[in-house]
Amino acid sequence: MNLKDLSGLAMLEASVGGLAPRASIADTMGMHQAIVSKGSFTVHARADHRHLNPLGGVHGGFAATLLDSVTGSAVHSMLEPGEHYATVDLAVKMLRPIPQGEEVIAEGKVVHMSRSLGVSEGRLVSASGKLLATGNATCAIRRQG
Repeated sequence: MNLKDLSGLAMLEASVGGLAPRASIADTMGMHQAIVSKGSFTVHARADHRHLNPLGGVHGGFAATLLDSVTGSAVHSMLEPGEHYATVDLAVKMLRPIPQGEEVIAEGKVVHMSRSLGVSEGRLVSASGKLLATGNATCAIRRQG
């Protein structure tokens, strides 16, 4: 399978389905149970001892990284073969502490696509549905031709 020949959605589906390598950040972040559809990406994760700040709480970078991953992947799912994206702006609002050792769910959805920009929003919720953090991302898109 040549990943360069796949649309963004097909590439993500191959990764989620185990037919293509997944991003190494997924292991670092404890990501699993990913779900992808056109314009949407959801993943489950669990913070562990590797994700703590000096005070012993889950570092804010954990939430920011999850939100960057799902918002970027949502944009990626909209791209044609050979097209690329890069996050150029990420704004994250922390609303509650991220629990260590508990399942969290990060969801990203595209809200706008143009020729050169993709804009998406994300939510990070606890397993019980409490909103932990939100994020918005702007991605630069490099299209073919």
